[in-house]
Amino acid sequence: MEPPALPHRPAVQRAAIALRIGKRSRLRAELTMTPGGLLSVGALVSSILLSTAVIVRAARRDR
Repeated sequence: MEPPALPHRPAVQRAAIALRIGKRSRLRAELTMTPGGLLSVGALVSSILLSTAVIVRAARRDR
């Protein structure tokens, strides 16, 4: 009998940035995302861009 399979953990993408502007201003940001999250963000951005293109086209049609 085979041992039970371990649950699959998706690969995680990580990004970090640190900005320093002048002597006193600093900004640090970190992002952790799975491949499914990247696909979801891509789908949301593309749907937003497509919907704004339709709105702009409809607004120009009346003039």
